[in-house]
Amino acid sequence: MQALTDKEIRAAFVNCTKGAAKRMFVPHDLDGRPWEDLDYLGWRDPQAPDRAYLVADLDGRPTGVALRSSGAGSGQARRSMCSMCLTTHSGGVSLMVAPKAGRAGQQGNSVGAYICADLACSLYVRGRRDAGAGARLHETITLEEKIRRTVANLEAFVGKVVA
Repeated sequence: MQALTDKEIRAAFVNCTKGAAKRMFVPHDLDGRPWEDLDYLGWRDPQAPDRAYLVADLDGRPTGVALRSSGAGSGQARRSMCSMCLTTHSGGVSLMVAPKAGRAGQQGNSVGAYICADLACSLYVRGRRDAGAGARLHETITLEEKIRRTVANLEAFVGKVVA
């Protein structure tokens, strides 16, 4: 993924108002992000942990999606699998819900997916972050194929938001 500026990130959002995009928290450490290892930029708002955001480079331009995550679980660390990168976590996957873009979103329609709670799918796929024992199932496909699969899952999710 190409490095993005604060201004580019805010302009990329498709499912929130320009005012909401202007007020949202954007990480201050953009220069320190491992852009070459990212399929998308994902982060959570430290002041509102139920808010999350992701920006992906789709069709040559950044596309941002505002998300809401599910509330705290029942306290049990259940093993769950991320629908983007297929990493399993004990308590580290959240249901992320995005309002649909445009009129459908204004009418309350939304799309959901189970995603790594820290939005670090790209780093888990590449082995740059460890989700613990048994987090990555043994597969016979190459790293490049795993990356393509993650990107395809991401594109499908964002496509549902934009549709």
